Amino acid sequence: MENQMDVNQILPLLGGMSPAQFMKRHWQKKPLLVRQAIPGFAPVLDRRALFELASRDEVESRLMVRQPLRGKERWRLQHGPFLRRALPPLKQPDWTLLVQGVDLHEDGLHQLMNQFRFVPDARLDDLMISYASDGGGVGPHFDSYDVFLLQAHGQRRWKIGRQKDLSLRDDVPLKILANFVPEQEFVLEPGDMLYLPPRYAHEGIALGECMTYSIGFRSPGRGELARELLERLAEDAQDLAGEALYRDPRQAAVSGAGQIPAGLQDFAREALQAALQDPLALTRVLGEYLSEPKSNVWFEAGAGVGISTGVRLDRRTRMMYDDKHIFINGEGYRAAGRDATLMRRFADQRVLGAQDCARLGDEASELLLAWCEAGWAHAA
Repeated sequence: MENQMDVNQILPLLGGMSPAQFMKRHWQKKPLLVRQAIPGFAPVLDRRALFELASRDEVESRLMVRQPLRGKERWRLQHGPFLRRALPPLKQPDWTLLVQGVDLHEDGLHQLMNQFRFVPDARLDDLMISYASDGGGVGPHFDSYDVFLLQAHGQRRWKIGRQKDLSLRDDVPLKILANFVPEQEFVLEPGDMLYLPPRYAHEGIALGECMTYSIGFRSPGRGELARELLERLAEDAQDLAGEALYRDPRQAAVSGAGQIPAGLQDFAREALQAALQDPLALTRVLGEYLSEPKSNVWFEAGAGVGISTGVRLDRRTRMMYDDKHIFINGEGYRAAGRDATLMRRFADQRVLGAQDCARLGDEASELLLAWCEAGWAHAA
């Protein structure tokens, strides 16, 4: 069962801090190295299972190979899927396979990522596995998002620095820093973890065969977010603004026909204001956007599923809420009263017990059944 987290509980995962202390002291502020964040940790997926995932069409994967050339390293980048024979030999040094969104395909990895739900689900993105041969890495770089780097197998040497010069090399297919100046260096063993805030420069180099798990967080840009929300608002704009046509019975004859009439400008301004007059329109489309699964996510339809024994969310399902809505996989529903309370509990805990299911109203119960039939949830 995935229970609601106590944010004041001390966690080995965070080096003896509580989630509340970590968020206050480190989140988006400064790095944190935790030795044995997960003592005795072993990879959830072995090498063979990871390579099998990388061979699937619906799984995003990339291969990076570093090649020394006249004293200056050269890089080769390929996008998957990859058959096993398309990957370099295990004994060949300096190559890395990145497999994205592995939490969508394996319950154990989904449960691992849930240990980081002291950060809102709206920010939690995915778990990526980096497999590297000796010397493998992706070069010195920075990310635009927060990341926890958990060592799963072997050793990796990390170099990090507060890089002000973020200029990139223009001769390689990767976003590699041109002038990386590391300030600290660590070797991570299995179970060790390094947290890095956005735009903190880092480079990881495998010391022998190694696997690193990256728990990443989405950080939408302001322009990207504005575009997404406006596109979603536009779908309902005609219904919200109405069908009234522009009229200008007092329009005088003009000598400059090219000038746009002030009355038409006012009409356009009023149309936009009418389309945005619903105070909940913005929060609704924001929740629908944030809960939208990635484009490569698909669900297997369920059949004949009941909710009398309780329900649990599918690991691929994104469910969130605000004060007025419940959101699931890109769909939004107005919610109030006891049903809203129970649905929020479902989103927080990702399971809803039999007693709580029995307390739901008819409409909410029908929704749960529909979600189970769609494969978004399953009988507990």
